[in-house]
Amino acid sequence: MTPFLVIQAIVIGVAVIASLIYACRRLMPVTSQRWQAALANSLSAGSRPVVVREIGKRLQPVAAAGGCGSGCGSCSTGCGSGSAAVEQPVQFRERSGE
Repeated sequence: MTPFLVIQAIVIGVAVIASLIYACRRLMPVTSQRWQAALANSLSAGSRPVVVREIGKRLQPVAAAGGCGSGCGSCSTGCGSGSAAVEQPVQFRERSGE
């Protein structure tokens, strides 16, 4: 196996793994955050070296901010997204000229 083929296989492998991670984060956000938190917790264990614990600390997922203006609409303060959908009736029109 030539060095070029080894480098090519490594580059393609990295691209496939990056695409898989991106797709999981876009299509399964809750599950990917749960997996990320599990990985970060296992790396942050007290028995791990300091460097590995620092990596685990950096991998912790960011908690969702639910403050006013975040657009969550989960509280009764009325500060939700403000872009409520307006119902519009469907109107059917006959074609003319046929």
